[in-house]
Amino acid sequence: MTPFRRTCKEVTALVIAREDRALPWRDRLALRLHMAICAACPTFERQVFTMRNAMKQWRNYEGAEALARSADDQSPPKP
Repeated sequence: MTPFRRTCKEVTALVIAREDRALPWRDRLALRLHMAICAACPTFERQVFTMRNAMKQWRNYEGAEALARSADDQSPPKP
């Protein structure tokens, strides 16, 4: 097996690892080559992208809610 041929299991691990760190050029190239010939792995990659974006939105939502609560706490008491 050449260093650029990866199994679907290896590619899914690379997709997840790419969320946390930059991949070496060999891994990036292997990922691209595999994605070009595999039908399932690009679907998994899109799902990871969707989950990442959903988590970002959720974090921003929680932040906006916390800001609103702190603004309410700092407002003068109502008569």
